[in-house]
Amino acid sequence: MESAVTLLKRAAALDSAKKYSEALICYQEGIQLLMKVLKETSDEEKRKTIRERLQRYMTRAETVKDYAKAIKMAGPHHEQIHITEDATGYSYVNLFSPYLDGSVTTVDIEDPYIRSTHQVYNFLRFCELLVATRSVKKISLITGLSEDYRSREQQMGQLNEIQQSLKSHAVELTISYSDTLHDREIRFSNGWTVKIGRGLDYFKPTKGRFAIGFCDFNLRLCHETTVDVYHRTDTVKPT
Repeated sequence: MESAVTLLKRAAALDSAKKYSEALICYQEGIQLLMKVLKETSDEEKRKTIRERLQRYMTRAETVKDYAKAIKMAGPHHEQIHITEDATGYSYVNLFSPYLDGSVTTVDIEDPYIRSTHQVYNFLRFCELLVATRSVKKISLITGLSEDYRSREQQMGQLNEIQQSLKSHAVELTISYSDTLHDREIRFSNGWTVKIGRGLDYFKPTKGRFAIGFCDFNLRLCHETTVDVYHRTDTVKPT
């Protein structure tokens, strides 16, 4: 309950500041936690109070979602999300879902550090999110090559394995390597561009393989980083 209240208070503050996309992330995570509390509560009076709060927050979250969509449709748009040190609730699903809709068919990723095994796993998790949309058909990745030959061979093998797996889901992945790439950004074909200071690698490792947060990235601690989100209607490519 304490975690849910903290997240929902943060959501309300962001909502008041008109940071709607970031507020939506916090509303969604807080609502999920509140639903868990409801499930584990047996006292009927408490359940009634929690249900009322849930309904109120769910209604507001839908309104905030509409606001974010309206801003997008209005034209050029920029907002900034600040992920604080050790923050939770910023899984790829929560962070990117507000910008993924049924119109997204292609996704372009530029990240020079999809190199080590854990970074490739991060990329795989992001690809799983894209596959789950059922609308994405093409993914393009530009990244840097690992420095030593053995690591480079492992990196290329892992990425090729993801490429082959995506084929079985009717998604085409093209992989390119660049020695001069520095910026990190993800571009969706509906006009959204997301730039993350640390790229996809903003999660901290857990203290062990059986620690909370190892599987559920909503519970994984984050490194401090800044997310810049842009939208331009004139960047949308016809499908």
